[in-house]
Amino acid sequence: MYIVQSVVQVPLEKAEEVIGLYQNRSRSVDNQPGFLSFQLLQNEPKPEELIVHMTWETKEHYLAWVTSDDFKRIHELEKKYPDQELASIVPTVRKYVVRAE
Repeated sequence: MYIVQSVVQVPLEKAEEVIGLYQNRSRSVDNQPGFLSFQLLQNEPKPEELIVHMTWETKEHYLAWVTSDDFKRIHELEKKYPDQELASIVPTVRKYVVRAE
C-alpha cells in the first residue's frame, strides 16, 4: 500500500469552512484505479492543521491519479476559490510505503 498525506495549515477561523469543502468533495478520486480510501484529519491539539490522508494500492496508482486530467481540473478549480487566502495555501505532502500491517 501507498499512503499520501497533504498537510495544510489554515486560519483557525476558517477551519470549519475548509472541512465543509472536503465533506462535499467531488469524489472523482474514489473511482480511480487503485484508490482505497480518503480521510480528512484534524489535529486535535492544533485544530488549524488539517491532513488529507489517502491510501492507494500502489505508488503507480497514485502517480496515475496525479497526472490525470481529473486531478488537474480539480486543482485548477481550487486555485479559483473565491477566498484567495485559502486558495493560496500550499500543502506539505508526505508519502509513505506501508511496510507492515
